[in-house]
Amino acid sequence: MQNHQLYINGQYVDSTGDDWIDIINPATEAVISRTPKGTEDDVDKAVQAATDAQQKWELTPNIERGRIVRKLGDEIENHRDEFIDLLQEEQGKAYELASGEVDLAIDYFRYMSEWARRMEGDIVPSDRENENIFVYKKPIGVVAGIIPWNFPVFILARKVATALVTGCTIVIKPSQHTPNTAMAFTKIVDEMEEMPAGVYNVVTGSGSEIGNALASHKKVHMVTMTGSIGAGTKVMEAAAQNITKVNLELGGKAPAIVTQNADLDLAAEQITTSRLANNGQACTNAERVYVHESVAEALNEKLKAIFESKTMGDPREDKQADMGPLVNKDRLDTVDDMVQTAISEGAEVVTGGGPADMDQGFFYKPTILTNVTHESTIMTDEIFGPVIPITTYSTLDEAIEKANDTVYGLSSSVYTDDLNEAMRVVNEMKFGETYVNRENFEAVQGYHAGMRQSGLGGADGKYGMEDFLVTQVVYMQYKNDKK
Repeated sequence: MQNHQLYINGQYVDSTGDDWIDIINPATEAVISRTPKGTEDDVDKAVQAATDAQQKWELTPNIERGRIVRKLGDEIENHRDEFIDLLQEEQGKAYELASGEVDLAIDYFRYMSEWARRMEGDIVPSDRENENIFVYKKPIGVVAGIIPWNFPVFILARKVATALVTGCTIVIKPSQHTPNTAMAFTKIVDEMEEMPAGVYNVVTGSGSEIGNALASHKKVHMVTMTGSIGAGTKVMEAAAQNITKVNLELGGKAPAIVTQNADLDLAAEQITTSRLANNGQACTNAERVYVHESVAEALNEKLKAIFESKTMGDPREDKQADMGPLVNKDRLDTVDDMVQTAISEGAEVVTGGGPADMDQGFFYKPTILTNVTHESTIMTDEIFGPVIPITTYSTLDEAIEKANDTVYGLSSSVYTDDLNEAMRVVNEMKFGETYVNRENFEAVQGYHAGMRQSGLGGADGKYGMEDFLVTQVVYMQYKNDKK
């Protein structure tokens, strides 16, 4: 079992505190590693290292930063099997999804490296003689990156690659549940001679302490966090002390609308993928279904057959298993409490409905609930587990109104072969993403952002990169001796 260290200013260092956090394999419940429970002093040292490295890194030619970012992706590829295994072990991700996540992280570093030559400003005409107005795009500065446990490799790539290519330095805090992949990445950074000390730093620990210390630090210029609404609220409160910019991807309660004109086989397959991916633990997962009353019975039968065909197991032992465990016992208990509350309120269990019959681990049966009211807790609150509640509607107006009736606004989907229906939903849905006749998952060149309480700012593509930049306008007067 490995005891990790912090990584500050290009060196592995011990925490100034004495406490440790045990990392648990959710499939076996065994302790697999320990990380230091960092302190505010550790955060201060890491932020100072990032501050000291910032100007030199910012002035490094963009193309050189791009080469370093691309090499990071190449090095992950060189250690691909190791990352897949660590991801399965610490997070319980099924093999196919774990390998897909690692590949996506590799692609993300390579994609973002290509923006090195594309960060462009502008020249604006002046109202004065002998003057030009230059609009520069510059790095925002020191970034604090708070990584979640559900996609610890990909979202690390999303934050680190974007920060580094834009000329920002970064301090990351991995999730206290899944730090092993982040520490494997840190080893890659440590062995790269091209990476200047202080550009990349890691402090492990609890979100309440380390996250708050980063968000409230006077020398941090942006906090980018992926997590829950509650955690995001605390980050905003801490960042407000210094008017620090926040970039937040928070929770979701994605609706899936299935019309009477949908291809029901396609809808059932893609809703299953969108619900059960990562064992239901993704902010973009389909969290509730609104199906037209005329096709509800047929859709439910198709979903039931697919849900019941899914297999569960320890993903490191069974590469063919469709699903692994939930991340910890608290998540298992929370999901089951929501299901049992829904049942007590009148919901009917089509399949599943409780923890899986496994010898060990935090496994939950893929669950379908019907006869669920729009107002019930399981239709309004994020489940973050392999459970899908279904309700019916009579008119598309009703479905759109209910889909939009939420504090969340991250992702959504519609299934229909009627172009008019699809366009109505796309134009009237109040969500950052809408998927038409496909599963819920974003592309690196797109833009991943939520509305309402699902977050501020966004990630991916040109617009996500620009969140790490600030604008400087220069009014350039010059002498004109021409007479």
